[in-house]
Amino acid sequence: MLAPVMTTAFLLLAALLQAPTAVERVEILSRESVAGSDSYERLQGTLHFAFDPAAPDLDAVVDLDLAPRDADGKVRCRANFEVLQAADPERRSGTGLLEVSNRGGKATVGFFGMDWVAAQGMTVIWVGWQADVPPGGGRMRLEAPVARAADGAPITGLVRCDWTVDAPAEALDLGHRGMIPYSIVEPAGPAHRLTERPSRMGARYEVPREFWAFNEDGRSIRMAEGFLAGAIYELVYEARDPLVIGLGLAVVRDTILYAKSDESCPFPVERGVGFGISQTGRFLRHFLWQGFNADPEGGMAFDGMLIHTAGAGRGSFNHRFAQPSRDAHRSSAFFFPTDLFPFSGAAQKDAVTGASDGLYSRALAAGAMPKVFLTNSGYEYWGRAAALTHVACDGSADLEPLPQERWYHLRGAQHYPSPWGQRENANPLDVIVMERALLRNLLNWVEKGVEPPPSRVPRLADGSLVPLAKYAWPKGLGPAPQAAQEAYRCDYGPRWSAGIADFEPPKLGKSFPVLIPQADARGNEIGGVPNLETMVPLGAYAPWRLRPDGELADFVGQYLPFSAATRSELYPGGREDYLRQAAAAADALIAERFLLPHDRVLARAAESWE
Repeated sequence: MLAPVMTTAFLLLAALLQAPTAVERVEILSRESVAGSDSYERLQGTLHFAFDPAAPDLDAVVDLDLAPRDADGKVRCRANFEVLQAADPERRSGTGLLEVSNRGGKATVGFFGMDWVAAQGMTVIWVGWQADVPPGGGRMRLEAPVARAADGAPITGLVRCDWTVDAPAEALDLGHRGMIPYSIVEPAGPAHRLTERPSRMGARYEVPREFWAFNEDGRSIRMAEGFLAGAIYELVYEARDPLVIGLGLAVVRDTILYAKSDESCPFPVERGVGFGISQTGRFLRHFLWQGFNADPEGGMAFDGMLIHTAGAGRGSFNHRFAQPSRDAHRSSAFFFPTDLFPFSGAAQKDAVTGASDGLYSRALAAGAMPKVFLTNSGYEYWGRAAALTHVACDGSADLEPLPQERWYHLRGAQHYPSPWGQRENANPLDVIVMERALLRNLLNWVEKGVEPPPSRVPRLADGSLVPLAKYAWPKGLGPAPQAAQEAYRCDYGPRWSAGIADFEPPKLGKSFPVLIPQADARGNEIGGVPNLETMVPLGAYAPWRLRPDGELADFVGQYLPFSAATRSELYPGGREDYLRQAAAAADALIAERFLLPHDRVLARAAESWE
């Protein structure tokens, strides 16, 4: 809840900017205090950008040279923004946490807690970067230009959608998770192709064109007999008017540079830390891979990054007809350009293709490598190929982190927090207390040069990271997964290096090794960063869950409570014995800096016993 203290319908801040960023002007539409506190304020408005397509630092933006230009030769776009900052400048730490908004949302306050954010003195920044987010609802979005051919004609190309249908359906939406789809070329024409298959790797059978059609809204398809439960449908359609999606990368870069370097900025900071969860963690990995952290004037945009639950992925953030919401899982959004080589920060050579690259190669070459935390739950090892971030791409050996990075596996957790009772048998492991501690460690590293705890991930060398065939799931707890996410060498066509996909779906080459964290005799993961729940367990915290068809469910895990006999064996003194062991475990975590003092874990442990 926010209480307005000052709102202007339209306050235009038009000034000659002193910093060489693409931010051309700022509109502040509202300025409010956070309800219940006079210490923090919220700014909302619009950032206007003017990009020079001839600038060398923008060479990587696909189709920027085909975007419409104004008389001065620049490409203009705008994005909404939101900022939380201490109302008193003296109470600001000087650090800006720019959360890359996941599909238009804002997670920082709900994730870390407003009181905790305020206690750090951080300025929290959101800016629209994703161009297919629907307007309204307070969502962050970028109004990106449409690319046109050199002669002004519309550009056309292939767009792919897919659906795993679990219950009979009358219509299927073209946009992924509510995003805006691309326009269809001649909806009744013969160029579009719908296929059906029984499983992820099953043979595709084409659905005759007379059996299905686009709906009049241009955003969904229908089939006369309906779509069958248990089938996977895949549509490849001819689309027109691709957005210059890659401008989102430049918008994020120039927003933090503007905050760091322009004296007229209404939310000035001295340092920038990028924060991304899941989709936007992958965005930050892509951002680094394509060299966007380099300040065109020298130095770097972000000084640090907290990249959470991205696994080994990047994403559809900078190619023609990109759909940034699409990812790639075992049960949905199959084979989109997500889990692609290179996976590790340090450069490697793929012996199969001969390609050599590293996620950070461009940042390192430009002297623009930030301090990076990669934090992954157990789910990302099963569903996002996370092991490839810290093992050789042939699966033969463990890697060591670069001096500027740390890797942390949050043992046993599912992809997102799920409080007790939110879903039957959901995995309720509390990663937020761990992430608060890790973010504080990252801030200390960026702000004060204090070295963070060493990386903690499962490793081949000690048997805590294993091939799927060696996964030791206790038989008494039910069936174990028979497969985990595979990263493939994908061929998207001869123009993929220029950001154009000619093969939809892609041609799949040899997959990379699949490695997952080992479980102990009671079903809890070993290796990685410990947590109170698995140090003094009351059940098995599995980061995976099986669908009825035996495949992995996307994102979710499960909690399997121990029997009364097992609890008595572990805690013969009952509740008091359990709480005594929990307090000792919390002290150990605090000493290792994986838990902040006086966080909520002991109260939660007492609730968990019940």
